Amino acid sequence: MLQRNLIIERLAMSLLILGLVLFAGIHLLPAMPALRAGLHAKLGEGAYKGLYTVIALAGLVLMVIGYGRAPVVAVWEPPLWLRHVNLTLMIFAMIFLVAAYVPGRIKEKVRHPMVLSVKIWAFGHLISNGDSRDIILFGGLLAWAVVDRISLARRERAGLVTVTGGPVRNDVIAIVIGLLLYAALFWKLHLWAFGVPVI
Repeated sequence: MLQRNLIIERLAMSLLILGLVLFAGIHLLPAMPALRAGLHAKLGEGAYKGLYTVIALAGLVLMVIGYGRAPVVAVWEPPLWLRHVNLTLMIFAMIFLVAAYVPGRIKEKVRHPMVLSVKIWAFGHLISNGDSRDIILFGGLLAWAVVDRISLARRERAGLVTVTGGPVRNDVIAIVIGLLLYAALFWKLHLWAFGVPVI
């Protein structure tokens, strides 16, 4: 029984890492314009987008399954105040997440609010959780977001990526919806979606 549990735990950790590699790897493909263009030309737009979506979803599913079954091995014990820091950071993460889809002045100033949202979310969860699976998941996604942001800045300077903003009313919408999403996560959505209460 002990041997079986050990095998399951190792498999789960492998799934978590594989999912992270697939998810981050496919999302970094646009950072390699030559490779992306070659695949796009070879596969065609529909097949390229389909394959991209399948790999991203497979990575996400593997991360969720692996994270849920991976062993919780304590690496360090974060102080309680870091949890409060994380709760505060999540307010901004939710607003930037919505701002990515409702372009306004926030998007114009931040440039890439979705990536910033992931960076804030991953950093907040990384500093407030001290076990091995959290360090792998949130550390890995934070590293991906940092690399992706650098790549986006380079592509923007090269004219390969264009960022546009929108009216101020979109910022108001992003803030209101972001706060509502944060409230929903704080209430029960985080527990329902991830099996872990916020507090």
